[in-house]
Amino acid sequence: MILRASALRTFLTAFVLIAAIAATVPASAQDLASFEERTTVHTLDNGWTFILVERPVAPVFSFATYVNVGSAQEVPGITGLAHMFEHMAFKGTDQIGTTDYEAELKAIDAVEEAYQALQAERHSQQPDEAKVEELEAAFEAAQEKAEEYVVPNQFGEIVDRAGGVFLNAFTNSDVTGYFYSLPANQVETFAYLESGRFLNPVYRQFYKERDVVQEERRLRTESQPVGRMIEQMLAAAFVAHPYRQPTVGYMSDLQSFTITDAKEFHSKYYVPGNMVTVVVGDIDREQMVPLLDTYFGRVPAGKMPPPLRTQEPAPIAEKVLTIPDPAQPFYAVGFHKPAVTHPDQPVFTAIDDILSNGRTSRLYRSLVQDKKIAVASASLSNFPGSKYPNLWIAYAIPAKDVSNEEVAAAIKDEIERLKTEPVSEAELQRFKTRAKASLIRSLGSNRGLANNLARYQTFFGDWRELFRYIDRLDAVTAEDVQRVARATFYDTNRIEAMIETETPEEPASTDAPSADNDSAEAGS
Repeated sequence: MILRASALRTFLTAFVLIAAIAATVPASAQDLASFEERTTVHTLDNGWTFILVERPVAPVFSFATYVNVGSAQEVPGITGLAHMFEHMAFKGTDQIGTTDYEAELKAIDAVEEAYQALQAERHSQQPDEAKVEELEAAFEAAQEKAEEYVVPNQFGEIVDRAGGVFLNAFTNSDVTGYFYSLPANQVETFAYLESGRFLNPVYRQFYKERDVVQEERRLRTESQPVGRMIEQMLAAAFVAHPYRQPTVGYMSDLQSFTITDAKEFHSKYYVPGNMVTVVVGDIDREQMVPLLDTYFGRVPAGKMPPPLRTQEPAPIAEKVLTIPDPAQPFYAVGFHKPAVTHPDQPVFTAIDDILSNGRTSRLYRSLVQDKKIAVASASLSNFPGSKYPNLWIAYAIPAKDVSNEEVAAAIKDEIERLKTEPVSEAELQRFKTRAKASLIRSLGSNRGLANNLARYQTFFGDWRELFRYIDRLDAVTAEDVQRVARATFYDTNRIEAMIETETPEEPASTDAPSADNDSAEAGS
């Protein structure tokens, strides 16, 4: 996915923990120590980390599994494969989604053999078109044969019959996440289903699903002016780091990567030591731990993947992209910033809130309310990812007959104010109070808490950082905001991108010349 609305407040979700604790412990005991009493961290022998939180508010539980791999781990030729594997995880297992697994596996192998032969001919220096057609026919026949063994959507149907809800997953630049919720008496069902789809993934309907992902790219990027602009903006902003790559992948890669590529990707990154699962709700940890050992312990340990080597070099030039398009104008400006684990991340959170949280925010008051030059304006940190140094972005949609240059100047004025004028104490207090209140309301669920704990365990290596982040947010000062603004918002650290409305040219006349024109031509 190129741009998610939830990215606007991704790391403010730390505040939600207050609500989660309040629902389970007395007000006098709302601290880390009391929360730890209800939390068990259990690491299997194969390296898989489980965090179990007993929260017996209702007879249900939720889980979130985060695999520490996203599009940042992809290399040219396989962009989009992390997202593709997310899709494949819903296709079932060797026990689910098939009428005859042994026969199906042979059929899938035949599909891959046929596709590899087709690719080899297509990518040869002088492809034989007749042979390509022959190989395409063989590939289609192999797919039809493999399709005979498929039981569609059986994994999801089992979850539904067990009373499950919110079955879904996501992929971004940093991680791949899987989650749903079940009744409290379905703990073993969870352990069986989730361990099974990671123990022995089946690449059933792989190329058919690859077509689905291609359509996602067409819908979300190629047919969306802002989607196309963001892709170009990231490609210009990151000259080396893989954050420049779209999570959905480039179309040529989506038309080329194979089952063989997917198997290698899974073998490298889907190892237990690279995965975290958080379970929150009406669970009994003493009963649950043996189930985790039995089911998830079956997954081979594997070798931990190496860390990402490529680092983005320090920016040395301002970059400006202008994209002509017969669409609504759109303006965005980005600045390179540190990773979410940097001590200054809470300051960027404060900057976002002061600039763009609600109708009292600076960007709304200035651009939308007072000057009336934009119909919307906002900012966000940690784009397109959080784990590595990323971008802080502000954007605006110009009002009718207003140019991108006008909104750009207004945004620049507000950014300069952050550098030259200390923000008021009232703004800081609103940020701290308002953010806590809104996020407590939005994530008082088992599902929200599970995702937050999984995120912090994955990015920081310790779920307790969720508490410490709250303390760091409370410690942000006006001086911090001014210091970070001065260190971040400078010309050679800036990347601008805009859509300029282009009126399609009238097509040239195709009418036949008139008799008068013929006469004039002849007499000249």
